[in-house]
Amino acid sequence: MGPRGRERRAGAVQSTNDSSSLSKCSLAAHGYVRDPFAALLVAGAPRRAPLIHRGYYVRARAVRHCVRAFLERAPAEDGGPRRQILSLGAGSDSLYFRLKAAGRLARAAVWEVDFPDVAERKAAKIRAAPELAALAGPPLTAADLGLGPNAALRFASQDYRLLGSDLRDVPALNDALEASGLDVGAPTLLLAEAVLSYLAPGSAAALLAWAAGRFTDALFVLYEQMGPHDPFGRVMQQHFQRLSSPLHGLASFPDVAAQRRRFLDAGWGACSALDMNEFYRGFVPAVERRRVETLEPFDEFEEWHLKCSHYFILAASTAGSPTQAMPLPPVDAFPRVEPAPPAGVLSASILGEGEACALKRFGHASALLGPSVILSTGGFGEQEGRHARMSKCHVLFRQAGSRWNASHVCGTGARWDGRLFHTMTSFSDTLVLVLGGRLSPVTPALGMYWLCCPSPEGNGADNLKVTVTEVGPESEFPSPRWRHSAAKVLCQRQTYLFVYGGRNGKDPVLSDWLFLHVDTMTWVSLPVEGPEPDARHSHSACSWKGGALIAGGLSVSEEPLSSVHFLKPVSSGFCWERLEVQPPITPRYSHTAHVFDGKLLLVGGVWIHSSSVPGVTVIDLTTKLSSEYHIDTTCVPWPLMLHNHTSIFLPEEQQLLLLGGGGNCFSFGTHFNPHPVTLDITSLKPKQ
Repeated sequence: MGPRGRERRAGAVQSTNDSSSLSKCSLAAHGYVRDPFAALLVAGAPRRAPLIHRGYYVRARAVRHCVRAFLERAPAEDGGPRRQILSLGAGSDSLYFRLKAAGRLARAAVWEVDFPDVAERKAAKIRAAPELAALAGPPLTAADLGLGPNAALRFASQDYRLLGSDLRDVPALNDALEASGLDVGAPTLLLAEAVLSYLAPGSAAALLAWAAGRFTDALFVLYEQMGPHDPFGRVMQQHFQRLSSPLHGLASFPDVAAQRRRFLDAGWGACSALDMNEFYRGFVPAVERRRVETLEPFDEFEEWHLKCSHYFILAASTAGSPTQAMPLPPVDAFPRVEPAPPAGVLSASILGEGEACALKRFGHASALLGPSVILSTGGFGEQEGRHARMSKCHVLFRQAGSRWNASHVCGTGARWDGRLFHTMTSFSDTLVLVLGGRLSPVTPALGMYWLCCPSPEGNGADNLKVTVTEVGPESEFPSPRWRHSAAKVLCQRQTYLFVYGGRNGKDPVLSDWLFLHVDTMTWVSLPVEGPEPDARHSHSACSWKGGALIAGGLSVSEEPLSSVHFLKPVSSGFCWERLEVQPPITPRYSHTAHVFDGKLLLVGGVWIHSSSVPGVTVIDLTTKLSSEYHIDTTCVPWPLMLHNHTSIFLPEEQQLLLLGGGGNCFSFGTHFNPHPVTLDITSLKPKQ
């Protein structure tokens, strides 16, 4: 790469630093962390979304954990070398000022390195802000420190050095650090937050090898991206490519195991790493997690867990450092719950051609009306060129032969409110009942609706219509909620709609249930015996043998669940029964489910106990044996995100039709699966 290319590359990387600094500033402004200095180091303070806040919170917490562990490992002895923190690619971070204000630098000092113009801007802000200048203390020149000429030095005080140096030029970096007084024999923490991935592989390798060989007692802490090959990882990579800041090295070091090998091969003596789901669950106390989880209304659990599974915190020590210096546990401290090896592969194919069947939305609901019409309502998606709650219904219908077409239809009659995370249950070939959902993370959708969608006449969509009728007040939903489930059940030959779980604006998760008597449209109480399942939302429910199968979901502690429960019909009413599935399935939520040929199929979803991507879990309801099937997406040219989606079983084709799905992928943009996808499940039937 020539000089101009290097400059463009550096400029693109600096823009990511600016965005990150603004996010850290918003994080502090909204009470996630205490940092009065962040706003003094950046210009402007735009409000970030709650999902961004959570992502930056766990990053800040992980770095804080490692820095404190290093400083508290053993105090520097009087007369001995003081501890050193070397922040590589520090940007506008306020680490030094936070540590100084907290009194943690009595026998320690901080060095920060970034591009020369970034360091110059930061030095100017320090000089211009009385609070920062007072904390840093009297500024010193190289001559004041008894050091030789140092063109890289931008700001210096007794316990702080700010250097402008390109990390890609390791010899120049080494000289600048030595000239500024860094002691390679003193205990040193090297910190790199989302830095190495922006360096070319050769430059990153040279930096790691230099650090391992140059410092005799060092701890390297790395916060970085990983997981480039799954759907979320592909969206993440595309985002940075659009910014002209491609993530280098991810193909060679795609997971924590590869990152550990990377450091050991570079000469580091020991190394541990965790993904951010493991760190959050293992190192953030429950009381603190509850505080963070209640700071703002939040309803993007899938993207939160996916973001955390695509970032890691790593600590590596030099060969001479004691093992107890490691701030992270050994590899096996957080056992994984890996799915069983795949029993087979299910092929995915795109339904239809061009934009004829396009459906870009998530958090919607879908229902099959007869063999040839599929109605999808609500959700968040693309409508009239912008992202919004969807006010139009999507009708997918089969024309002559097997060709599918679709139309976006405005409902007539009562006003459709474009709710998300509701349920929609089919009661005939033309009629569905909509129940629950939300308008915002604090506003439940009130009212129940009948939606009537007659089959289109002929082969055209011109006469398609959806009539919306609000259910009368006598049937008003007594407990508004979203992310719940609804399934038809039978009790004494009467049909009921069993509504279970979910969440609302007051309760993060619900454990109760309701019964709607279908014939009279009244809410009734029915006896239910047996041990109740854990409270959950974002689970699945399927009608089976007059009862309902409840699988997975997210618990009150935001932990995915693996349990499968059967609401079993008995003479007095119903009884809860837990299915003892073997081997145990990987906990998941935000999946869909179907009963097919005596088997419960769990489709897609999100899990955090495995680095693989959920496919289709098959549970034999007679033997309770489970098996896993991989989804082959070779014929799907875009990342297929199977969460916040819906699925419909097509009995004639023996296929599952996957509709919509996706989400707001952290700061990487919103992804919608653009077209319905079919999944061939004929291989799940025993051969005759």
